[in-house]
Amino acid sequence: MKIENSEIENLIIMPTKNKLASGKISTSTQKYLDIAEVRDNVIVMKDGTMRSIILVSSFNFALKSEDEQNAIVSAYVSFLNNLEYPLQIVIQSREFKIDSYLEMLEKKQREQTNELLRVQTAEYLSYIKELISLGKIMNKRFYAVVTYNPLSNKQKSFFSRLLETLKPATLIRLKEEKFARRREALVARTEEIAGGLLSIGLQTAILDTQSIIELMYNTYNPDTSPNEKLVEVEKLMGH
Repeated sequence: MKIENSEIENLIIMPTKNKLASGKISTSTQKYLDIAEVRDNVIVMKDGTMRSIILVSSFNFALKSEDEQNAIVSAYVSFLNNLEYPLQIVIQSREFKIDSYLEMLEKKQREQTNELLRVQTAEYLSYIKELISLGKIMNKRFYAVVTYNPLSNKQKSFFSRLLETLKPATLIRLKEEKFARRREALVARTEEIAGGLLSIGLQTAILDTQSIIELMYNTYNPDTSPNEKLVEVEKLMGH
């Protein structure tokens, strides 16, 4: 996995203009990220901790009846009280791109042979364009990030932690046996969290390796990611 960040060039200082023109930048962007690798549906951080990500649905709380609202609040309180480890809730807002949808509607309008359906399609298309002119249409996604921390970073000295941040991600690797054991514990936590969210009435989906990489890529590249799609992990690995 390689994530590009246009802002990173501000952190790279070359000695002379000639070297900047002729030399290649050897510093990897990953050096400045906290992520060491993404494998087997989990994120391995440079400090040895691990993360898994759950995509969570949403519902309109205000439209629920009073009894339903009370039940949801009660289930949510119970869910929080049963947590024994940190849980991060992330809300990501992105502009909803509907250019392809508008093009599809315009095509259907041109191809429509029924006059009534053609007029209705034109009116609907006009309504969507007017709606867009009033403001951007935003798409919100909700994630629950589950953490597993087998190590205590507080026991390390300042210089040890500083040295870890300077190491390239390729040097941070967990032994297979230790990784499998930690991943198993993290998966158990993740499934427990997903079950707790389900009891509230929320649908969940645990992200796999491909989905995690795409999420990281889209997060670090919000401008270019809509037009530059990633290749599937299996194809990159030659599977």
